[in-house]
Amino acid sequence: MSPLFQRVAGHKEQGSQGNRGAGSRVPRHSSAWMQILARLKTDQGLCVLDIGPTSPNNINFLTNLGHSVYMADLVEEAVKPEWLLPAQENEPPGYDVEGFLARHMDFGNREFDIVLLWDALDYIPAPLADAILRKLKFAMREHGQGLAFFHSRMTGPETVFCRYHVMDGDTVETQQGLIHPVLRNYQNRQIEALFQEMSSCRFLLARDNTREVIVTR
Repeated sequence: MSPLFQRVAGHKEQGSQGNRGAGSRVPRHSSAWMQILARLKTDQGLCVLDIGPTSPNNINFLTNLGHSVYMADLVEEAVKPEWLLPAQENEPPGYDVEGFLARHMDFGNREFDIVLLWDALDYIPAPLADAILRKLKFAMREHGQGLAFFHSRMTGPETVFCRYHVMDGDTVETQQGLIHPVLRNYQNRQIEALFQEMSSCRFLLARDNTREVIVTR
């Protein structure tokens, strides 16, 4: 099992990553989170994958609702130079996609009901992002749902990489983390193409130059 992919049942199991990005928290309205939360409160014993810097708040909140939680901080790992392959003649460097998936996305036989992608795809190189989505599709149960955010700009204060803390309501709290630039600005058609193998992809309104998306397998 990947060291980044591990079940967590409470605050003590989070490891050293929990102290990263210890800035102030900023509340942000999220219609997508509100809909995911409604399911989390209705269904019991769901398996949740939270893709982002480890949040003790999220661990405790979700386990208190009776769900299993797994964490995978993929952005920090995906931008490491060790995944770059040597450039071929007249071609840009490629990525060791299979190596990355084997190390950081070995789910075994686990399947997930909820995947919290947050805005991770904006910060992950496109070849790895595409491979991550393919892997997640097969790791989601039928009718499983994913939440994803996409920035509509490449730069600006709203594009700062953040840790997301879930709340009991229509708000999540953002907390500035390590510095990662937005690598790709996905347009609506590109987002739909990313999730074309899902049964549905719904856009929800957001107020801060961010597209919110809920996908269903």
